[in-house]
Amino acid sequence: MANIKSQIKRNRQSAAANERNKSVRSKLRTIIKNYLSTAESGDAEGTATGYREVSSELDKAAAKGIIHKNKAANQKSRLAKHLKS
Repeated sequence: MANIKSQIKRNRQSAAANERNKSVRSKLRTIIKNYLSTAESGDAEGTATGYREVSSELDKAAAKGIIHKNKAANQKSRLAKHLKS
């Protein structure tokens, strides 16, 4: 445990940020899983709507720095293949 006041505060801040980021990453995984199950069911309209939702959430997470922008782009590309097929 740190004795320096600023480091104690920094640890507290980073723990809070970690909790926020964890919930966003969990939400992303859930949305992607739901999209993939919709895509496998063959519902074309639901799949298109789901892709827009997933794409938007990935962009928001990348903009906030929760995930890297290239990871967001790679995931969007991978999910777009399900939309096309």
